[in-house]
Formats: sequence, structure tokens, C-alpha cells
Amino acid sequence: MHFQIVGEISEIETIATGRGIRRLKHLRKRYGGRHWRKQKGIASVRLPKGSIRQAELHWYEAHGVGRTGWKIKRFLD
Repeated sequence: MHFQIVGEISEIETIATGRGIRRLKHLRKRYGGRHWRKQKGIASVRLPKGSIRQAELHWYEAHGVGRTGWKIKRFLD
């Protein structure tokens, strides 16, 4: 992850679950877990050069594994 999340993630919603996730086979092989969800939310992020911006984030989440595969989808400001 080439950014740091600053503060809380808001407006969290589920994009896909189970077989609707394209990388499901990879996630199960690498991390284990059964009930994977792809999530999105909005948060402030600190970029490598030090600037802080609002961004829409996407990640994968499973019970017992936690959140993984963080990605900035787009900047909001």
C-alpha cells in the first residue's frame, strides 16, 4: 500500500460477495477464509509526497482475515 489512511472510513458499502468477486480463487489461496466481500468507502489518505486527499478506496475483507488489497479507486477533491 503506497498510502496511509488518515482517520475513519465512511460510507462503507459492499460491492460484491462470494462468486461475484473476480479474484476469489487468489484470495482464498493466499489468505484462506471463506466469506469474502469486496468493499468500498471514502477516507482521507496521506500520499507518499505528504499531501492529504479525500479518496474512494476499495478493498477485500473476510472474517478472521481482516482487510486486504487496498486500492485508491479515485480522488474526490
